[in-house]
Amino acid sequence: MAEPTSSQPLGPEPFRFVLTDEEKSYLKALVRQSIKDGFAGGGRPGKPPTEKLTSELGAFVTLKENGGLRGCIGHIIGDKPVYETVYEMAQQAAFRDPRFPPVQPGEFDSLEIEVSILSPITPCPDLRQIAPGRHGLLVLRPPRSGLLLPQVASEYGWDCETFLAQTCLKAGLPPDAWKEPGTDVYWFEAEVF
Repeated sequence: MAEPTSSQPLGPEPFRFVLTDEEKSYLKALVRQSIKDGFAGGGRPGKPPTEKLTSELGAFVTLKENGGLRGCIGHIIGDKPVYETVYEMAQQAAFRDPRFPPVQPGEFDSLEIEVSILSPITPCPDLRQIAPGRHGLLVLRPPRSGLLLPQVASEYGWDCETFLAQTCLKAGLPPDAWKEPGTDVYWFEAEVF
């Protein structure tokens, strides 16, 4: 694989999914409704306000409380309407993230919500094109895989090599596994709000 450098120009823009403020507001409200439905033991999402939200895309829901992570679960494959995926991932993040106990009703009002809608995940044609903060990464070396969303690199100020190394570590691989034959690197973009 090519060694990444920050001096390379970016290639063609991958697929970009852009939402209106109305669509973002709907999805954030949908996350809250999903968590409320989870407390009640059921529920289903209502029809979305626009056709765009029926696009089959992956999504992550991140919950924070007092600035700290409280749950984050996603589905990377776009195999159902994105509004349904967001609804399901909200309950997964709130009640089934194995790193945290289930969210309790008393925490509901203090939850901060972040939604990431993923573009299709495709093989990265040239690692020099990776732009931390713009691209998310999936490192795959069967049977292990690790995924980091684009905003993670921005939050920590990582350069391209650090981002690749951290994605490998997330997969339980050595940090330089991205350089080895048999390791595949995929990329994607995300609409994060």
